[in-house]
Amino acid sequence: MSTVTPPPVAERRPITRVHHGDEVVDDYEWLRDKDDPATIAYLEAENAHTDAAAEHLEPLRQQIFDEIKARTQETDLSVPVRRSSWWYYARTVEGSQYAIRCRCPIADAADWTPPELEAGSPIDGEQVLLDSNIEAEGHEFFSLGAFSVSDDENLVAWSVDTTGDERYTIRIKDLRTGEVLGDEITGASAGATWSADASQLFYTTVDDAWRPHRVWRHALGAVGDDTMVFEEPDERYFVGVGRTHSEKFLVIGLSSKVTSEYRVLEADQPKGEFRTVLPRREGVEYSLEHAVMGDDDVFLVLHNDGALNFELAATPVAQPGELTVLVPGSDTTRLEDIDVFARWIVLSYRRDALARIAILPITPSGQLGEPHEIDFGEELFTSGMGANAEWDPPVLRMGMGSFVTPSSVFDYTVETDELTLLKQTPVLGGYDPAEYEQHRTWATADDGALVPVSIVCRVDTPRDGTAPGLIYGYGSYEASMDPGFSAMRLSLLDRGFVFAIAHVRGGGELGRHWYDDGKMLRKRNTFTDFVAASRHLVNERWTSADRLVAEGGSAGGLLMGAVANLAPDAYCGIVAAVPFVDALTTILDPDLPLTVIEWDEWGNPLEDPEVYAYMKSYTPYENIGAHPYPAILAVTSLHDTRVMYVEPAKWVARLRATATGDVQVLLKTEMHGGHGGVSGRYASWKERAWELAWIIDIARST
Repeated sequence: MSTVTPPPVAERRPITRVHHGDEVVDDYEWLRDKDDPATIAYLEAENAHTDAAAEHLEPLRQQIFDEIKARTQETDLSVPVRRSSWWYYARTVEGSQYAIRCRCPIADAADWTPPELEAGSPIDGEQVLLDSNIEAEGHEFFSLGAFSVSDDENLVAWSVDTTGDERYTIRIKDLRTGEVLGDEITGASAGATWSADASQLFYTTVDDAWRPHRVWRHALGAVGDDTMVFEEPDERYFVGVGRTHSEKFLVIGLSSKVTSEYRVLEADQPKGEFRTVLPRREGVEYSLEHAVMGDDDVFLVLHNDGALNFELAATPVAQPGELTVLVPGSDTTRLEDIDVFARWIVLSYRRDALARIAILPITPSGQLGEPHEIDFGEELFTSGMGANAEWDPPVLRMGMGSFVTPSSVFDYTVETDELTLLKQTPVLGGYDPAEYEQHRTWATADDGALVPVSIVCRVDTPRDGTAPGLIYGYGSYEASMDPGFSAMRLSLLDRGFVFAIAHVRGGGELGRHWYDDGKMLRKRNTFTDFVAASRHLVNERWTSADRLVAEGGSAGGLLMGAVANLAPDAYCGIVAAVPFVDALTTILDPDLPLTVIEWDEWGNPLEDPEVYAYMKSYTPYENIGAHPYPAILAVTSLHDTRVMYVEPAKWVARLRATATGDVQVLLKTEMHGGHGGVSGRYASWKERAWELAWIIDIARST
């Protein structure tokens, strides 16, 4: 590594907090004040130090960026999706950061085969609905939230965030004239939903804790006179609004981490009163869709009341309440989602740590036929439903991919059980999947649990412990990290890296019990699982500890901070992106964004001394020790509202003050980004090239 000046030293301004008789002195909490010039000066000094420390990697960064760019078909378009009288699609243009959303007319109403549009060539009848490049002009950051076309296809509502704080401005365009109407709604959440007659637009706003809590109805043309139709006072609940796939009902969804409730209103009666389908009961989660089964209108309810891995049931629309089980729960299969059509129900579920799809026909008499699972022909893969805008299509759009198979879009003809490949994401430069191999292995955790680990590498990668490795983990909120394709990852694999995902507890890969065993007072399982998976890779000779880098982001960043304390000898480097490393401080403060809703995930240390003591035993900031650490790169964004920049800033400051030995600890703050980092595809490629260059350098220099 190059010789650089010493890193910045954060000023110590000790404050004391006391909870449950425990007195804690925090020297760096002052960094939370974003309006303090000293805070910004410190972050800028850290950025300057990071730039200097990684200056020698600029040629490698540029090389990796060029590789990513060379693999990407920069002028491209998505597979068109049929809706009513138009085909909708998005296209990208070489040199432009963002997508352009378009449509072209359907030439033959009886033809469901999407048109074969040529990227870069003129498209007959094309209408540009929204060019995000124009929207983003003059802004350092840009994120598109809502993009909602009215039922009559004459209007589009969209929302944008230009700071990264996830508060959006909604605008409306008349697609017949191209005129942007005077309706402008500020301070909204990301989504927007039309009523059936396009006279009303529904959206949500957030409270001071960034929690979506109110639903509003905006009358087209009535500027500044919107009607609040619902408010949720319980701070544990997020609120959203949408439509059923049948388009018949508007739906308000309320959900905490453990409880949910839905309210519905006929979409053609937008000024009516929403009514509750099934009242909330603590600990019962459900999702809702509308179906027509024979002569009956029913709500399909995917719920966990007495079914740990969820079951599918139906209840009458006219008088919801009693549930009729359609697909019972299972110990081995976690039902995750449903898509409903006129003649089919599509189940999305997880079995053996893989995401799968099955089709259930609805018979003319209203019964469900036997499920048919889609076979994608790979042992290790991920799959899911694609965009399906029509209620009664002859084909269903779905997608799959794997570590070695680029993202692929299919139309599935139910009647003939035929999968038609419509598009596979191009990987330019002669990519050959036969040159790579993927594996599933199982690590034994400290308590004997078997932890799935997904692995990919080149077929010529040595299996003698000399290969560098990158292991990724998350392990919270029942989120599953599936084995999907990444063209950017090829820059690692082609340099001899082994890449692995540790599917640790706290995630959802093996069902609800896998999640439950990695949350609240069992959260430490997440960390020990990850360490076990890392040591398993070494024991199986995929890599070695002195060449293994760990990576995780957000709650996965908490995982990174925890394993850095727990097993610093297991890694040569750690990348922690927007890391939740000061979790106890955050969860103790109900006034901070999103804290209260998190109590169902982590526990409430403010009121429960057992939760307080347990969290304090693992949270990264509290447990930094006077011992050597692997090299650490912490990446954050100044305007992140989910995991605030102050957490990695404090963590880095205390690491520098406490760790022993010659440890490289870097903090890189994006001054114009949000939780997802920078915006724009070229900017994101540059950011990832920066991180990959650091990973390669650390794994090779030890």
